[in-house]
Amino acid sequence: MAKDTKHLTKAFGSAVGDDQNSLTAGNRGPVLMQDVHLLEKLGHFDRERIPERVVHAKGAGAHGYFEVTADVTKYTKAKFLSKIGKKTDLFVRFSTVGGEKGSADAERDPRGFAVKFYTEEGNYDLVGNNTPVFFIRDPLKFPDFIHTQKRNPATNLKDPDMFWDFLSLTPESIHQVTILFSDRGTPATYRNMNGYSSHSYKWYNDKGEYFWVKYHFKTDQKVKNLTRQDADAMKSKDPDHATRDLYNSIKNGDFPSWTLEMQIMPQADAKDYRFDVFDITKVWPHNDYPPIKIGKMVLNRNPENYFAEVEQSAFAPSNFVPGIGPSPDKMLQGRLFSYHDTHIHRLGPNYHLIPVNQPKNAPEMSYQRDAFMRTDNNGGGGPNYWPNSFGGPAPDQSALEPPFAIEGKADRFAYQHPNDDFVQPGNLYRDVMSEQDKTNLIGNIVSHLGGAQKRIQLRQAAIFYKADKNYGTRVAEGLKLDIKQVEKLAAMSQEERAAETAK
Repeated sequence: MAKDTKHLTKAFGSAVGDDQNSLTAGNRGPVLMQDVHLLEKLGHFDRERIPERVVHAKGAGAHGYFEVTADVTKYTKAKFLSKIGKKTDLFVRFSTVGGEKGSADAERDPRGFAVKFYTEEGNYDLVGNNTPVFFIRDPLKFPDFIHTQKRNPATNLKDPDMFWDFLSLTPESIHQVTILFSDRGTPATYRNMNGYSSHSYKWYNDKGEYFWVKYHFKTDQKVKNLTRQDADAMKSKDPDHATRDLYNSIKNGDFPSWTLEMQIMPQADAKDYRFDVFDITKVWPHNDYPPIKIGKMVLNRNPENYFAEVEQSAFAPSNFVPGIGPSPDKMLQGRLFSYHDTHIHRLGPNYHLIPVNQPKNAPEMSYQRDAFMRTDNNGGGGPNYWPNSFGGPAPDQSALEPPFAIEGKADRFAYQHPNDDFVQPGNLYRDVMSEQDKTNLIGNIVSHLGGAQKRIQLRQAAIFYKADKNYGTRVAEGLKLDIKQVEKLAAMSQEERAAETAK
């Protein structure tokens, strides 16, 4: 190695051996708490902006309810899902992901889709997007990914080189990139888009049996998207169009609704399934696990004060109720730490006492005390420790999750099946998209990727080519690239491709 090579270190100078793979228990995880590099990286990232959210900065929200429409008690013991017809109050926040608070609603960007259920067992937060997959599958890459979606540190401008340099060096992103650069990347309104958990979660019943599940909120208003041209016009005409649309529709009594459908997989199926069921860059094909309709979400009340209810709302995927838990999904494992940590930084350690975040139907009973903005009686004169013999709240063993086996050596595992990254986006392009969808997709990609350096264009076109030859060829033609060079790069390994296109 050259003498002048710079070595990556942690904050206090110790070397980093692997910056791509989190430390996990076995190949599938879960992520280990002893991964101090991951915790340092996420902890620093969570504090990079104040007071605006680092991601999902611009959003709109509304109150409503969820109603159960099917019996799911054989899958989960969650009480808010325990009976057909049961209703639970909720609050939803929609958002754009990468832009600042002043960005336009019509930007090409994933849309956040966060739901806070005020259940009788405490708040349950489901934090998802309008896409069923994501760009990366390991939380160690997340701060770097978001940096590339923000502004160049020198120019303070959006930078196509940053954007595409990272993605072209991260082939696992191609599934989400294909969705983002289709017209689904610019929903017409928040009411006209679906919401997905993206992650796999665990449901478990009273018998201790558990299942892996995915959530799909399907809009009852029908999916509607903007073309690139329509989105560009809307950004100029009304940069707040989706925020305005949501508020006005509810104000006028046109209450938007979504049907919740669940994909449910017996836990034994996960081991030998044809895709890694905990990889957020993959979907579970509906032919294998058909979605089951289980409920309806309706939004019927606007916030009275935007700052109090929308800006201060805080959703954390670590907020579960008995009957629902996490999976070993590495990205989810990172988010279990990062979201709560971010809220403590942005809103303070007592952010759970802000009215929109309070557990309305299950008051907090804990031994957490003091800190900034403690607005209740701070536990009064009761004990602030456990165990105690003064009548303080005690753990409830019925809330324990059923155990599941983990095994393997603690290491930083690279993904075992990299060729899988190209199967689903290729199928999406060939089998799902119409010819008009494909034309719009290629046009959207060429319009954006055309602003990057040629060597980055070649590398990204090669990734599209690996998913589908027609896909990659049309992108290459649109960018006026040498298709033989693209084909040559597509045949290389990721490491070879990166070296071939380096400066």
